[in-house]
Amino acid sequence: QVQLVESGGGLVQPGGSLNLSCVASGSNFNIGAMGWYRQAPGQQRELVAAITSAGTTNYADSVKGRFTISRDNAKNSVYLQMTSLKPEDTAVYLCNAAIRGQGTQVTVSS
Repeated sequence: QVQLVESGGGLVQPGGSLNLSCVASGSNFNIGAMGWYRQAPGQQRELVAAITSAGTTNYADSVKGRFTISRDNAKNSVYLQMTSLKPEDTAVYLCNAAIRGQGTQVTVSS
């Protein structure tokens, strides 16, 4: 079973910065795309930023230029650097990852 554990949240003043981390732990898995979502009270969950295993990134328009997503494949980790924070950034931030098994060999041969 793979677990995702987020850390780094807290209280910050407008204009401040926070760095979030998420690490995936478990065994016998590979990770594809990783991302950060957020959900504010009474609002739908929204994608904040995503990053593929190759490093291609995607951001919500509301955070472009302020947030930076990165990952460390060797550590099965994804990070979100948040700067110039605004009151509207207040939410629960959740990490997500495309988890894949390592696969099993199938060989068809006579």
